[in-house]
Amino acid sequence: MIAGQGPSPALVLALVRRLPDTSLTVALASGGREFFGWGQDRHLAADLYDAVNANTRATGQWGRSKAPKIPPYPRPKKATANRVGERRPMSVAEIYKRFTGR
Repeated sequence: MIAGQGPSPALVLALVRRLPDTSLTVALASGGREFFGWGQDRHLAADLYDAVNANTRATGQWGRSKAPKIPPYPRPKKATANRVGERRPMSVAEIYKRFTGR
């Protein structure tokens, strides 16, 4: 609320909690823009891709040669320990810069 006008903080929190898991707000809360578009369905599809490749390596009949190395599905990088430890509250101006890309 600004100067007593606008929606209540409880309403804003309720609306933010209802955002889809692929939204930019959820991506920024997860660690950065690289998580944008990575919802639960995309993570499950990447896990399924890796599971099929692991099954292919395990059950393939490769003869004398070794099983081929199949790279895992590319995923966004997780936040490092330094990045998590350095977090501080962001100002409204910093949040605006992140959303507008300026």
